[in-house]
This record gives sequence, C-alpha cells and structure tokens, in this order.
Amino acid sequence: MPRYQPNLHLATNPEQPQILHIDLNSCFATVEQQARPMLRGRPLGVTNRLTKNACVVAASYEAKAQGVKVGMTFSQAKLLAPDLIMIETDPPKYHYVYKKLISIMRSYSPKIGMKSIDEGVIDFHGTRANINTRPLAVIGQEIKQRLREEVGSWMKCNIGIAPNRFLAKTAASLHKPDGLDVITHKNLRLTLSEMKLTDLTGIAERNQARLNAAGIYTPLQFLDAPAAVLAARVFKSACGEDWYQRLRGWEVDDVEYTTKTVGRQFVMDEWQPTEEVLHSRLSHLAETTAMKLRHRGLAARGVYLYLLYANGDVWYERKLFKTPVFSGADVLRRSLLLFNRRPRDDWVRMMAVSCYKLEPSNANQLSMLEEINRQTWLSEAMDTINNQYGEFTITYASTLAAKGLIKQKIPFGSTRYFELLCNRA
Repeated sequence: MPRYQPNLHLATNPEQPQILHIDLNSCFATVEQQARPMLRGRPLGVTNRLTKNACVVAASYEAKAQGVKVGMTFSQAKLLAPDLIMIETDPPKYHYVYKKLISIMRSYSPKIGMKSIDEGVIDFHGTRANINTRPLAVIGQEIKQRLREEVGSWMKCNIGIAPNRFLAKTAASLHKPDGLDVITHKNLRLTLSEMKLTDLTGIAERNQARLNAAGIYTPLQFLDAPAAVLAARVFKSACGEDWYQRLRGWEVDDVEYTTKTVGRQFVMDEWQPTEEVLHSRLSHLAETTAMKLRHRGLAARGVYLYLLYANGDVWYERKLFKTPVFSGADVLRRSLLLFNRRPRDDWVRMMAVSCYKLEPSNANQLSMLEEINRQTWLSEAMDTINNQYGEFTITYASTLAAKGLIKQKIPFGSTRYFELLCNRA
C-alpha cells in the first residue's frame, strides 16, 4: 500500500488534445532500408564508423527483435543476430528526410519543434478554429501517408496526440512500429494502468528507485501522489511539482534550454598514433567545435580536454581563461595548452574537446585590436566558403591529415548541430 492518500487538488487537463508528437521508427536504419531495398526485412545496424569495435547507433526492427540494442558493439550484436548487417551512417540521406519531415510539419502549424533528429512536435493551439478543423487523429494518418508518398513507401512513424508534450510522447510509444494513439483526460488512467514506471519518458532505474522508496510502484500511484510528496521526498526539488502537473496533462515542457557546453570527440583510427597524428586529430576536433560555437553565435572562455588510454585509464583537464574565443585557431591553441600536459606512457585511444562557460559572441563588433579583427574576418571568410562549397573546403593545414577520417557523426538529443550540417549539405 502507498504511504500517502491520493490528493487530486489539481484535476487532469480537460482540454481537447492540441499536441501531436511524431517519432520516426528506427529512423536511420529505416532510411537506409528505404534507400536500399535489398536491406528491407533484414536485421540492420547503423554505426558512425565501421570498425571492429563499432557501436550500434541505430537498429532496424528486425535487429531489435533479435535483441540488438543501441550502444552495443558490433561483436556483441553479432552474437545475438549472426546475420546482422552493419553499415556506416550516411548524413546526406538523413538531411533529406529531416528537411522533408520539417516541411510536412510546417504545413499544419507554424509552431513546431524538433525534440531530436527523429522526433518532432506540432502544437495546434490557435489553428483549430479556421485552419485545422479536422480531428488530429485524421491529420495524424495524413502525415503518415505523406511521409510514405514524399519520402518512401518503407517509411513509418509513430504518432501520439495528447494535451501536453509529455503525454503525446507517451502516446507515440504505445504501439510501435507505425502506431497512432490519443491520450485524453478520459482514458489517461486506463492508459497508465497498462504501463510500468520505466515506460514513462524520464523514469529510468534511478528515478524508479526514488519512487519506490516513497511507496510508488506504478504509474497510477505516481499520478495519485501529492505534489508535496513528489517535491519533498521523491525528487527533492521543484521538478516534483513539474511531474505532478506533467502527468495530469498540463504543459511544463514547452521550454528552450540554454546550451551549456559544445564539443566533439573521436575514437582514434590508429592504434599507435604518432604525435603528428594526435595533433592533426586534435586540430580537427578544435575546428569543428569552434564551427559549432559560431553557428550558435557563441564564444567560450573554458576548454575541457578528455583522453582515454589503451589500458583504460582516463585523463582530463580543464582551464578557464579570461577572454572568450570562437575561432578554430584559438580553440586549438587553448586545447594544446592542456594536451601538452597529458601523461605520455600509453597510447591514446579516444580524445574529446569541449568548450564551456559560453556567452554571446561579439564577432559582429569591431575591436580596437587589429589582430582580433583579422582573426574574426578570417573565420567569417572560411565559414562563407565552406557554407557554399562544402565542409572543410578551406581549413587549417594542421587539420588536413584528419580530413575524411573524422567523419560527420549524427548527434542525438539536440538538433542544432544537425541543422548546421543540413545548411552545409
């Protein structure tokens, strides 16, 4: 029995659903199967770089049915699915589908948002009276059909419809693949009664343990828990109140979070890299990190360097500088300052560069120092050329040895860098 009495002082949101969540099923694997008919119906894994220790970043439903999960190495996945086919990511294909999906979404409402590369939200508030008078379930079926017609017959998506973003995403997860479900205040309790706590987005093992410690073992108990219990005893913060409202269909997730860090990482392509190889890879990471900064109109004062060695040891160091930077040369210079302090008694297997303490860039303001102006103009000129003719058409000589080796990785969780790749595609 729960250790609390249900306190329903906040009723469930009675509004007719206005939020539609679209989730492309096993997106990258499905896109590859759409592009290559011979791969359809076969277990398929997609990785950012095809090596012995390649990591699965997307798996087809055929592969998932055999136990293959995102994050497994190729060798682990092969044990579960001996006939698994592994291929490298092909960003231009995903650029195309991403743009098509956005185009379809914008034809229904001006208020859309991409939660990740393969998930989008359409907010129909303000459009129902004159523009979108049909039921959202009908519009959802139309979006499915348009995706098949405008992208390809193999494309599928899950669609969830609900009063807020959280429940719409929950609805989109109920019947994969290719499902369409609606959650309202009328069927909310029934829907939650058929789920486990970990079926809810944001409730993994750690949060499940927190809920269990308060006597909450099911989504229905979670729904009935008082806000005070969630805030004071479970989450020990204001996010307990957010969960109280979120579960009842009230919107708390329509927010834009600020960027805290920007960075890149790379698993070394050589087992015993020389100093020259290490410097070229580091230079490439610094330049692409700076490119991401400029794309977002940001500059950074802090630089963080992370190295993983062959024996499993980890070394990292960070430094906060007095002045912010946004050019590749400056990010590299500061990265090298840290890199030269590293232990040198083993081979580097992976390196990562991140920038933190971000602030709006002043690149549009002329400086009193001519040297700073020249660096700004050089970065702008390089960006203009690369935007028009392709990434790294012009770059620093120190990065040339890594060009073509450090490939575009498909970023998850945020679409900002992916949109930069789209602009340069």
